[in-house]
Amino acid sequence: MNAAEALRVGAREIYANKFRSALSFAAVSVGVASLLYTLAQTRGMQEALQKNLALMGPGRMTIEAKRNYVSKGLSQGLTLSDADALRRQFPQLYMVAPKTMRWNGRFQHGRGESRRMRVLGTSPEWRRRDWVYQLRGRFINQWDTDHQSRVCVLVLPAGWHKKPFWANFWKRDNPYDDYALHHDLMGRQVRLEDSYFTVVGVLTPPPQDLDPRWESWGTPNAIVPMTAFQERLRPLWLKPNQVEEILIDTGDERALERLRREIKQLLLHRHRGEEDFEINDMREAIETELEKQRKYINAALALGIVALLAGGIGIMNVTLAAIFSRVKEIGIRRAVGATPGDILAQFVIEAGLLGAAGGVAGVGLGLVGVYYLKQMTDRDLAHMTWLHCLAVVAVGALISAVFAAVPAWQASRLDPVEAIKSE
Repeated sequence: MNAAEALRVGAREIYANKFRSALSFAAVSVGVASLLYTLAQTRGMQEALQKNLALMGPGRMTIEAKRNYVSKGLSQGLTLSDADALRRQFPQLYMVAPKTMRWNGRFQHGRGESRRMRVLGTSPEWRRRDWVYQLRGRFINQWDTDHQSRVCVLVLPAGWHKKPFWANFWKRDNPYDDYALHHDLMGRQVRLEDSYFTVVGVLTPPPQDLDPRWESWGTPNAIVPMTAFQERLRPLWLKPNQVEEILIDTGDERALERLRREIKQLLLHRHRGEEDFEINDMREAIETELEKQRKYINAALALGIVALLAGGIGIMNVTLAAIFSRVKEIGIRRAVGATPGDILAQFVIEAGLLGAAGGVAGVGLGLVGVYYLKQMTDRDLAHMTWLHCLAVVAVGALISAVFAAVPAWQASRLDPVEAIKSE
């Protein structure tokens, strides 16, 4: 029997046993869909990680004030002076940017007012990493920092490239967002808390669903020089000159550990032996988050494998039932010259055809699932390729053929005379 004849006979048998075939077909399609989504999600996470690491820089770390630390009264905490000392001591660092955020600041311009303004105080070096914005005007510069200039850069709210379904019912919770979108504030004076700042630049972020940053939550609404922030916008819980964190990029991943140790020694000396700070590797934080995502992916993969195994067992049962109902036919074929290999090939090809059909349906089911999930989330990391689709269809066909091989082998070993006698 040639392959074309085996395919024709297999298709005829599948059609003749519609219900049994449909059960196996459904199990295989569900398993293939789960496997396809898992592969696509894994690839999407890898691509998102690479883009984010490129934005972060090769040697990124953060220095933060240690939480729940009880001071001995020797250290002033993490300060702007620490950032200046790091810049002087380590001129090779690509970025040293102190950072402090005021989360519920007051904004006012004309009739526009908001008390949910996120105002960031930082240095000009902040823009050296995680820069995803389009800039109109200029960013804060060193002259602004040295002279405590009351200037600011406003950040427009991010929109959508393809708005998810739920976003149609989402209302912005910050009045500043709508006001900034409908008013050109470039060159205007806006009120932040009790001081007026001149808008020297406007930043436009990418759409939320295309933002390459791993975590874009907490993007500021306004950026001001750190010195002006300390003088006019500093929260009451912060002491003068204190900062929340210092962002650092060594510019060289190979020097990260060495510079981390040297930075720690310098800060310990400046803080009089009090280790009231902690130095964190941002890549480690992303890896931790990725590990959480991998757990969900592994769970989906496990469900897909179980569904594929269930489909394989179903196809084994279908094959066994087909063999029992066609014992006499098998005997006649053997009597007229069919070899055991022909019998084996017939049933294996029939099962593989059923698995491949289930795989094609699974690809369609997987695509529908990805589209549905994309409507429910603000960002879908799944990245499917045609190679993924071909691979999962091949897996479905292979598993079906493997599970059908055992009963097919038994059928090929039947004695022709005894098979012909069977009713």
